[in-house]
Amino acid sequence: MMSESTTSSSDLNCDWKLDQTLTVGSHTLRSRLIVGTGKYDTNQLMKDSLVASGSDCVTVAVRREKMYTREGENILDFIDWERYTLLPNTAGCFNAKDAVRVARLGREILRGLENPGENWVKLEVLGDTKTLLPDPLATLEACKELVADGFEVLCYTSDDPIMAMRLKDAGAASVMPAGSPIGSGQGILNPNNLRIILEYLKSDDPNYPVIVDAGVGTASDVAVAFELGADGVLLNTAIAHAKDPVAMARAMHHAALAGRLAYTAGRIPKKLYATASSPEDGVITSRPW
Repeated sequence: MMSESTTSSSDLNCDWKLDQTLTVGSHTLRSRLIVGTGKYDTNQLMKDSLVASGSDCVTVAVRREKMYTREGENILDFIDWERYTLLPNTAGCFNAKDAVRVARLGREILRGLENPGENWVKLEVLGDTKTLLPDPLATLEACKELVADGFEVLCYTSDDPIMAMRLKDAGAASVMPAGSPIGSGQGILNPNNLRIILEYLKSDDPNYPVIVDAGVGTASDVAVAFELGADGVLLNTAIAHAKDPVAMARAMHHAALAGRLAYTAGRIPKKLYATASSPEDGVITSRPW
C-alpha cells in the first residue's frame, strides 16, 4: 500500500504542478521557455521542434526572417496561431531608429493576423556584427521610445547590473541579460552578475521577470539559468543547430521543468567538509560479543 509521503508516477508527470506559468506585462505564458523560429533547415523541422519544446511563445525576427522559402512556403503557415503567442524581435538592428521602425512593423503584421503578441516586442540593438553584443546607449534610447509608444518591451542586454537597472527604470516589461554572446553556446559565463541582476531588479518587485537570453548550448545551461533564479529562458540556436533539433527541444523542455523545480525546492548550502547523510543515533560502536 502506498504511504501518504510516497510520490506516484502520475504525480511526477503533472507538469502543471511545477510552477511554470510566467507573466510578462499583460501576457501570461504557460511555459517559462521561449523559443525562436530561425536557422532551421526546414519549416517542418521548426514546427516539430516548437511542439517538442513545450513552449507557447515563439519569437520571430521581423527584419531577418525570410517569410517565404524557395519552395514558396511561408513560415507563418507552420505556426499554430491557437497554440503560440508571437513575440516579434528586432534582431539585425544596429541603431535605435531602425529598431523602433522594425518594432512598429512587427506590431502591424500581428495586428493583421489578430495575434495577441501585437503589443510587445523583444528589443535588440546590437553594437557590431562580430560579437553581437548590445549597444547599451542605443538600447536604452529605443526602449524609452517604444515604451512611450505603448509597447511592452522585453529588452535584450548584457549582464551588466547597472544597465539592467536603467532599462527597468525606463519601463522595460522584462530585462533579458545574455548568458553569453548570441549563438556561442557557451552557457552562462558570469553567474555572479546574473545573481546581482536578480537581486537588484527584484528588490522592490519580487515578481519582476528576468529572462536569460542568448548563449545557451545544451539542456544543462537552461537548468542552471533557472536554478540561479531566472524567471525564463529564451533560446534558438541551441535547438535549431543541434544534430537532432526535435530531441534537443524536448531536452530543453525537461531542463526548464527540472531547473525551475530545483530552484523553488531550495538547494542545500555548499560546505567545505562532508556531512554524514545517515543519522548518528543508534550507531553500533563496538561488537556486542
